[in-house]
Amino acid sequence: MGTIIKRRRKNGTIAWLAQISVMRQGKVLLRESQTFERRSTAAAWIETREEILARPGALDALKTQPKSKKTPTLGDAIDRYVQESNKQIGRTKTQVLKSIKTFDIADQHCDAITSADIVEFAREKLNSGVQPQTVSNYLAHLGAVFSIARPAWGFPLNAQAMEDARKVADKLGITGKSRERDRRPTLDELDQLMQHFLDRSRRRPTSIPMHRIIAFAIFSTRRQEEIVRIRWKDLDVEGKRMLVRDMKNPGEKIGNDVWCDLQEQALAIIEAMPLIEDEIFPYSTDAISAAFTRACKLLEIKELHFHDLRHDGVSRLFELGLNIPYVAANSGHRSWTSLKRYTHLRQTGDKYADWTWLAEVTKRDNALKLVRNGQFPRKRRSDRGV
Repeated sequence: MGTIIKRRRKNGTIAWLAQISVMRQGKVLLRESQTFERRSTAAAWIETREEILARPGALDALKTQPKSKKTPTLGDAIDRYVQESNKQIGRTKTQVLKSIKTFDIADQHCDAITSADIVEFAREKLNSGVQPQTVSNYLAHLGAVFSIARPAWGFPLNAQAMEDARKVADKLGITGKSRERDRRPTLDELDQLMQHFLDRSRRRPTSIPMHRIIAFAIFSTRRQEEIVRIRWKDLDVEGKRMLVRDMKNPGEKIGNDVWCDLQEQALAIIEAMPLIEDEIFPYSTDAISAAFTRACKLLEIKELHFHDLRHDGVSRLFELGLNIPYVAANSGHRSWTSLKRYTHLRQTGDKYADWTWLAEVTKRDNALKLVRNGQFPRKRRSDRGV
């Protein structure tokens, strides 16, 4: 018979310890325990485990199994997925799976995990302060483990339980789709940002040329992480295109290399960059993101994200009167469905037709040669006039 014990964690939250003991002739044959966030989940686990252990031969099978062969936990499945995946797992997915291992569900045996357990985990994640779309991402990454655990390693994870849980979580509002942002920078906001970063570059020639990167993000419609991965060898000047490596894609990212067309303005910005490293923009995404965020805060520009520059660039192409296939060739969207959100835009001309900053960002600057992979060398004392 199982028992449930109420426990208080160090952080003040309540946990429920579910325990099962099987005795025969005064001897303990089996003892198992799991910790849960809710008493109802603990009770459901006890019921499920007792049902499994009551099956003919179940206890004998457990006794004769080597220790290493006993039912693995979800945490074991996650570890094996990360270790044995031949495809390189992206940083975000790795972080998500590592985070899931800190939840109680990771300590449960694979054969005991039900859709209710997964829904409970999703609810816990939502209650931690994240948005429903973030919970959706967590279940999507965890679903990859569920989908291959049984056929690949014989781990008794129920893939159908995951599917059922995702449907329930969606119906209950625990998960949700990401909200489509429609924020675009105004020309006035861009003028402020460009002037800010130009002034910074003049004061510190070794700083990241953010004014060039901002303009390139708009005219190339590239994501931040894609910009820093573009190499000189990936540039086809005659064909006015570039190879975007590891382009973001719902089904696959690592190894998803796509040729994308380049607008003349984007190509001109590239040609103004010095050839000092393998990458055209040899900087880190963290440095770019931090610089952009700080500048917006300083200039009191509200609710503008770096990714909004890509949205503005795609919108501009539609406002030029270009059709979906042509825009997709520039943006790299594999599914045209993703571009239907822009179909409300009407041809209004080029927002940047008379943009004076184009001349600045397409001008060569020898000072950029001082930059190496985002590491800014300190000037010698003689250079600083000390």
